[in-house]
Amino acid sequence: MTRTLRALLGWHRPLVLFSAAMAGLGVLCAVGMVVDGRMLDGASVWLKPFKFAMSFMIYSLTLAWLLPMLHKTPALAKKIGTVVVSLSTVGVGLIVVQAARGRHSHFNISTPEDASIFGVMGTLVTMLAVVTIVIAVLALRQQAGDPVTTVALRFGLIVCLLGMMVAFFMVAGTTTDAAGNLVAGAHSVGVTDGGPGLPIIGWSTTGGDLRAPHAVGLHALQVMPLLALLLTALSRRLPALSGERVRLGLVWVAGIGYAGLVVLLTWQARRGQPLIYPDSLTLSALAGLAGAVVVAAGLVIVFGRRQLPVGAPAIKEGVS
Repeated sequence: MTRTLRALLGWHRPLVLFSAAMAGLGVLCAVGMVVDGRMLDGASVWLKPFKFAMSFMIYSLTLAWLLPMLHKTPALAKKIGTVVVSLSTVGVGLIVVQAARGRHSHFNISTPEDASIFGVMGTLVTMLAVVTIVIAVLALRQQAGDPVTTVALRFGLIVCLLGMMVAFFMVAGTTTDAAGNLVAGAHSVGVTDGGPGLPIIGWSTTGGDLRAPHAVGLHALQVMPLLALLLTALSRRLPALSGERVRLGLVWVAGIGYAGLVVLLTWQARRGQPLIYPDSLTLSALAGLAGAVVVAAGLVIVFGRRQLPVGAPAIKEGVS
């Protein structure tokens, strides 16, 4: 048995199976978009469950890999994974039910049935956020693999949680949508949901859209570990990255910069500004953030072991 196969067999099995189920659901929804002509907000009723299926497929597969790394609390980690599967199954299931009914799944309180479904979904989102906090706390208290991967996972979890928190800005006030339905909150800011948007993802091109920082933050859980793997691979070819503490410093810089990007995108959206049409103030803030990240990364590489983020050594030494 190869090392890779042994590693795969050690992943959290219910999460792996759930990820496979989401892949299958994505295929079914794609077929639905072709054969079912019903539309909501100018898009197929099956587009939303398709997007959620793909998102949960990636999220659950990442957790299936991550949770077995929590060696100090294996039983708790396993239970947490099972809880995630249970909550996610109900949540995605409700989205599919609403799609089949031709109804909005989010913010829709126009009928008692719709209000009940949205209320349950809101509770599930809150519970998933709490579970993510628990995972983040566990990851902060123990080492998952090498120090670079450990810190990348910690930042990934923290920024992912930050992205989850953006969703709470979406639930603000009660109004009516373009079709006259009663809704509690919205994705868009300054415009009505369902207006002109980017292809497939649908983010507003005429107003702010909180889905942008929400999605960017959630996918930190994949981006940060991938960055750690990339730095490790490049270290074999680039002498400047050969030092573990250099790679650790770069992960710190990237993690803080990533969190800053989520905050910046949230600020932009809440000002009612489309993602693809930033004003000069947003562009200046983005340039400042990018410049700070580049300078900090350059300093880490140039000074190597002599100048690193203050917390980097403590992470390696303080975790057993």
